[in-house]
Amino acid sequence: MSRIPTDPTASVPQAAANLTGKILIAMPGMADPRFERSVVLVCAHSDEGAMGLVLNRPLPDVGFDELLDQLGIEAEGAARPIEVRFGGPVEPGRGFVLHKVSEHGSDPEGRLRIGQALAMTTTRDILVDLAQGNGPEPAVLALGYAGWGPGQLETEMLANGWLTGEGAEDLIFDPVHEDKWQRALRAQGIDPSLLSAAAGRA
Repeated sequence: MSRIPTDPTASVPQAAANLTGKILIAMPGMADPRFERSVVLVCAHSDEGAMGLVLNRPLPDVGFDELLDQLGIEAEGAARPIEVRFGGPVEPGRGFVLHKVSEHGSDPEGRLRIGQALAMTTTRDILVDLAQGNGPEPAVLALGYAGWGPGQLETEMLANGWLTGEGAEDLIFDPVHEDKWQRALRAQGIDPSLLSAAAGRA
């Protein structure tokens, strides 16, 4: 798995089989142990590659207040508790805020719209807003991201590494992660107990 050659927040041209907004569910045959039983939201996908954020890997030892302190952002008393997750192995020191957004209106610089009402933002401003108890709700913060070069994701799917599905909102923002992989599979009509390492579909 490698870093895509473009800025993950840049405008991405649409590919013929675009997976933006879909989820990837790691199959038992996943070759990369870092993604075992992971559920990934595809945030951008084109013929130049893809990037996504892991949805079911919390970082319980990393607090939002601690990150704000490291960035020199003062948290107000009204600040909401924001969950911090492992977003992927690429640029683990970089933060990505996944959040709901109005279906109408333009997107400011630093915001990548993933669907009609979902976006990813990488600017410091959104962290300041959240620290002051403002900003979008719901929202989660991911450190790092998952990246694929041109054709790499498609190759992994053909090798039964990933199953694709719809990016259900309860999977994206739900703070309960223990059964998220199983729930993602069941949402696609698949019984997790019946899977084998050779099973899967692209």
